[in-house]
Amino acid sequence: MLDIADELNRWLEDGRDFAVATVVAVSGSAPRGPGAALAVDADGTAIGSVSGGCVEGAVYDLCAQALADGEAVRERFGYSDEDAFAVGLTCGGVLDILVIPIPAGAPGRKTFQTALSAAARGEAVALARVVRGPAELLGRALAVRHDGSYEGELGGYPGLDRAVVDETRTLLNAGRTSTFDVAQDGSHCEPDLTLFVESSVPRPRMLVFGAIDFAAALVRMGKFLGYHVTVCDARPVFATRSRFPEADDIVVDWPHRYLRRIRTDDRTVVCVLTHDAKFDVPLLETALRLPAAYIGAMGSRRTHEDRDRRLREIGLTEAELARLHSPIGLDLGARTPEETALSIAAEIVAVRQGGTGLPLRDSPTPIHHDTGGRRPASISASDGMTRSRAGHRDDRDIQSPVHVGVA
Repeated sequence: MLDIADELNRWLEDGRDFAVATVVAVSGSAPRGPGAALAVDADGTAIGSVSGGCVEGAVYDLCAQALADGEAVRERFGYSDEDAFAVGLTCGGVLDILVIPIPAGAPGRKTFQTALSAAARGEAVALARVVRGPAELLGRALAVRHDGSYEGELGGYPGLDRAVVDETRTLLNAGRTSTFDVAQDGSHCEPDLTLFVESSVPRPRMLVFGAIDFAAALVRMGKFLGYHVTVCDARPVFATRSRFPEADDIVVDWPHRYLRRIRTDDRTVVCVLTHDAKFDVPLLETALRLPAAYIGAMGSRRTHEDRDRRLREIGLTEAELARLHSPIGLDLGARTPEETALSIAAEIVAVRQGGTGLPLRDSPTPIHHDTGGRRPASISASDGMTRSRAGHRDDRDIQSPVHVGVA
């Protein structure tokens, strides 16, 4: 739900009653991953999406019902030939969705407000919610910050809140949205609770080196993909706000010197568009030895071969050179700056998400890759749409929903 924090935070400030449905687990092929959310207010206004259209109608009704009766519910939507078109989840996947009413005056509303307001401000925050356990705990939440401070209470079990905060901080520091199991006493012995943790962290960075026309198009593409985009060039006449109005930062400095004085992480994207050895070689020598999700360099195949030789001569290893995507981008037949930016962005997405870069009709992999989180139990085609209830230790045996009040 933190992906629609801006809108939900405004709803909170306006004093609206609303309910939020959040995808808490995905199995098989599904359009959206864990954390995707749909919210519905008391007037019937809806924002967000949990499935790109597949089950929106059914989830909308669940939100309206949760608002009416004040109870949280966890539902599972699966696929079968019998109900495929009735439910709409025809892609063959399974979604576990948690629906929580958040009316004005509810004791737990402040917890959600803490998380949503922090996420709306671009601050790091995680929201941990109980998605499996005793009925009275379903939907209970903690809002956790990097420093370990938190808002909310899960229940009167000694050590539980602190144990959940510690696990949640670990996921938040990694920028991950995932689940973990814990016992009600805060230990990991015979866990009987499952917590879904949704992390909201500052935008990942895209560093674009080389203030050329292709860079301007790539800045626009990077912003579209949600990156904090920095343009860096040693030439002040080119690195100007008028040429890159959409960039978050414009830096006039030697690229390698700038890169050495900032921090990168495993979400950082580095795009080297200078294709000039005096800039490229020291920059790539630095970049290939730093954490980054993607490092690409523009240039012809001849330029790449020359650059590769120079990098080997200064001591880069095979493992370090293997991280370099050069020539940058996928083969789309791109010619214009915009087409080239699209080919670069496509390669970045493929590398980060483990895609093949092939046309989907020629790819042997699932269209929607496994998110890597905790997978719900598989459901056979004969099961159709099944529903999960809290408080059971084997989701495979669960067939009916249980509705509980939210603290």
